[in-house]
Amino acid sequence: MISNLTPSQRKHAFQALGQFLLHPDQQLSALINSAQYSNAWFTSELTLKAVNAMGIMLNETDLEQWFIQIEDRQSGTPKSIGLVLAGNIPLVGFHDILCVLATGNKAVIKLSSQDQKLTPFLLKKLSEIEPGFAGMFEFTERLSAFDAVIATGSNNTSRYFEYYFGKVPHIIRKNRNSIAVLSGNETPEQFQALGNDIFDYFGLGCRNVAKIFVPEGYIFNSFFEGIEGFKPVGDHHKYNNNYDYNKSIYLVNGDKHLDNGFLLLKEDARIASPLAVLYYEEYKNIKSLQENLSGIADSIQCAVTNIPLNIPVQQVNFGESQKPKLWDYADGVNTISFLTSLN
Repeated sequence: MISNLTPSQRKHAFQALGQFLLHPDQQLSALINSAQYSNAWFTSELTLKAVNAMGIMLNETDLEQWFIQIEDRQSGTPKSIGLVLAGNIPLVGFHDILCVLATGNKAVIKLSSQDQKLTPFLLKKLSEIEPGFAGMFEFTERLSAFDAVIATGSNNTSRYFEYYFGKVPHIIRKNRNSIAVLSGNETPEQFQALGNDIFDYFGLGCRNVAKIFVPEGYIFNSFFEGIEGFKPVGDHHKYNNNYDYNKSIYLVNGDKHLDNGFLLLKEDARIASPLAVLYYEEYKNIKSLQENLSGIADSIQCAVTNIPLNIPVQQVNFGESQKPKLWDYADGVNTISFLTSLN
């Protein structure tokens, strides 16, 4: 049974949920603290960061602006939208659920095995805030009876998604990574902020910086000094296992690299770096850099920089990659436009 909630009712419920996320009760706090026992990457600190980031996203001002777009486009009969969620970082698929609910559609959700508890809890909370949401979502192990699909996975799983869901309207997301562009004039504070872009969620998110572009002849001393405060990331056993493994490979193969004890830097033309590794590439000038980045834009989620770049990629300031707005849609595909076009 699909609810007939008005956009205003949905908006106010989202805002109340945002306040709840910023001020977790005992039950939510317990879930945050226990998440690491189901998924070792979901430490209590990082799970709380993800919960707070979602709470900040659902602020009154941004919700007002976002829902104006939704109200202008909304019409027709509600649809059932199949959602295949990723599980690389906590609540990574929650924005897709919000988009479906915001447009008055029903979310048919296949959770990731890596993130099974937080999303159901928060949707239960949302339906307590506004009981009209109770019929607007359901969880399933296998998607069926859907009008459209939004599926997020790897480059490999995307081929299966195309096969299974290709005959219905769909958004299918593949691997993306984020980059940073350095001018050579960054401050210690900017490097520290960049550390968050690199190390938040251990670098597992598509908005994490996996590669940096630096001027020719760049010396990395200031960069390493600026990120020294993130050394405790190396104490996490799974991260440290990746660091040790990649370091061993580079040493055995004689690959040139830089090492500060918890992060490996390697010159490489590719975007996606292994965990605990940051690729880098030198550029001659801004023009050549822009041409290069424009050619690989479909592999980049966002670019962290203080240099205005003429490229078809979202650009954010240092430390802002993991703080998207409601309208910062993954892969630059407007989820709201997609959902409202179904009607």
